[in-house]
Amino acid sequence: MGESGQEKKKILIIDDSEVNRSILKDMLGGGYEILEACDGVEGVEILRKYEDQIDLVLLDIIMPNMDGFGVLSAMNENRWIEYIPVVMISTERDPVYIEKAYEMGITDFIARPCDTLILRRRVINTIMLYAKQKKLISLVADQVYEKEKTSNLMVSILSHIVEFRNGESGLHVLHIRTITGLLLKSLVKKSNKYSLTRSDVSLISTASALHDIGKIGIPEAILNKPGRLTREEFEIMKTHSMLGATMLSGLPFYQNEKLIRLAYEICRWHHERYDGKGYPDGLKGDEIPIAAQIVALADVYDALTSKRVYKDAYSHEKAIQMILDGECGVFNPLLLECLTEIQEQLKEELEQSSFSKSSQREMQKIAEELMAHAELSLSKRTLNLLEHERIKYQFLASMTNDILFEYTNTPSMITFSEQGAKRLGIRETMLNPYQNRNVLHTFGTENLQGFGKLVKRATPEQPIFQYDCRITIDDELKWARLVCCTTWSGDEPPQYTGLIGKIVELKDEENVVVDIDKMITRDPLTGLLNFTHARLRIREQLELRRNSEFAIIIFDLDSFRSANDRYGHIFGDNLLKYMAERLRQCIRSEDIAARIGGDEFLVMVEYKKEKEKVIERIYNDLTGEHDGFPVSVAMGIARTEDIGRDCEALLRGAEQALSTIKLEKKKGYSFYDKTMRSMRPVLSSIEELENMEDEK
Repeated sequence: MGESGQEKKKILIIDDSEVNRSILKDMLGGGYEILEACDGVEGVEILRKYEDQIDLVLLDIIMPNMDGFGVLSAMNENRWIEYIPVVMISTERDPVYIEKAYEMGITDFIARPCDTLILRRRVINTIMLYAKQKKLISLVADQVYEKEKTSNLMVSILSHIVEFRNGESGLHVLHIRTITGLLLKSLVKKSNKYSLTRSDVSLISTASALHDIGKIGIPEAILNKPGRLTREEFEIMKTHSMLGATMLSGLPFYQNEKLIRLAYEICRWHHERYDGKGYPDGLKGDEIPIAAQIVALADVYDALTSKRVYKDAYSHEKAIQMILDGECGVFNPLLLECLTEIQEQLKEELEQSSFSKSSQREMQKIAEELMAHAELSLSKRTLNLLEHERIKYQFLASMTNDILFEYTNTPSMITFSEQGAKRLGIRETMLNPYQNRNVLHTFGTENLQGFGKLVKRATPEQPIFQYDCRITIDDELKWARLVCCTTWSGDEPPQYTGLIGKIVELKDEENVVVDIDKMITRDPLTGLLNFTHARLRIREQLELRRNSEFAIIIFDLDSFRSANDRYGHIFGDNLLKYMAERLRQCIRSEDIAARIGGDEFLVMVEYKKEKEKVIERIYNDLTGEHDGFPVSVAMGIARTEDIGRDCEALLRGAEQALSTIKLEKKKGYSFYDKTMRSMRPVLSSIEELENMEDEK
């Protein structure tokens, strides 16, 4: 703190000469907190760490590793230049250099040698100018914030008037907004079918609070009747959706506002159903605006889980099951997938809900929306930094003191722990590590490519992964495991911001080999062999056991596509896992089972005299049901006694036999015979099966 009690302004000096840094520090006097960097790379690292705290940068041009223009480029890329002033101090007086520096965003240029008084005055002027700018931004942000808060408050008041008249606690509006927001965020992550923006998510969540304003026109005796409504009373109750829409369409102003249009859609159509059996207009499918579809689902869930004058509350689990079973009408299958995915979060959010917490969350959302604008981005940046630090230390706290590292996506920079950098033989901090020769030498190009693929597969829901490889540690090539946790922004959808992790030297190399062998030979979803490895195993068996007869079976699931379309891809994946487990149970340990791809599977079994019974038993064991969905298969079989012991011919024969079943639209199984030679296989060729495996 300064003598006046005010916090000292923070100045970063970036210069490769320690003498120059010392001189500048002395010239500025003791009124500032000084940070020092010996080159551009260290300067960028300090900027990344203290970006919202630095008040001024004093920058040299000529430096090793990264010069002053490199620093300016990084500041522009990260938009630091918009709120951190830069004064360049250099002996370079070439107009080309000076012009380039101004074009890249510096505030002032001072030529060396310079007078102490002039330096102090220009530093003070620059800091004061930016301080005034920040104050103006803060004032504007406060005014916009208050305006948004007042608007949301008015919507809330109107909604609660309706709920109060309806004899409810007022939590219904809060719950609807919470559920709507969660469903929208899940939908945006899952699909871009409805092209929803961050602004749409915010507006729909706000407009959802107005869904029942039409109830203000319904007689109180009907609204609060403790028993079941008569047919006539229910018809009156149903008019509330049109009453609300009429109220909104009758507003003398703001008809062009998107919030009013969304509120109109929600009020009018939040009782429509996906199969066309709702009211008031009997809209079907995506004829119903997506905002109304989401609020309809939110409304039904909250109605089930809330106590009303005419019923007790159902449990969360019972309500979810009733909705999925269609007991409350038909909803968009995509939204039902979203509901299933968020059900645990939904239960937790609603259990914690209160007016004060909701208000805090809402105000934070508003603040984040405001900070999304470039000129008002400081607060959001600070929040993201704090969240990043929280995740980082929470993750690292549970780990031992191995080689620790942190990578940021923007700028592309990696930082190793001091001890870790020494063991790897590289610098602690490096920009653009994927292009750095030392990093490539230590980790290897193939390892970095494999590691990069795992980074791309990571998600906010599954941020942690590990990668085993051989890298140079302590000047030796050793097996190591990289355990990493990716970090993500708070945006919708979340954006990848970097990762943190550790490198553990592996002592037991056999375990590594087993893990790698499993990755190479197994299908990642079902755990069965993949096609490539299964074909190798089939060739081995045909060659080694020449006195045995074998059958190659290729089968797929009937109605798998309809299961995916109706229940979603998660259900489809679970169905494939279920089928793989059934397959393991109905064959012997020496038999071969594999997943070809999609819903197609491959089996090789040995048979003796009763070949029909073996196939019939497997077929019957694979028929049944999974979570209420009927499961059956179509099989094509090729036998060595009919085709011979050529692997490719057997596979092709099984495919052609399966094609016969498919084209004739029959159920069951079919054995290959010579009449099927001209039959087009299910897949165009055995080579295509190989291509599928390569693509996976």
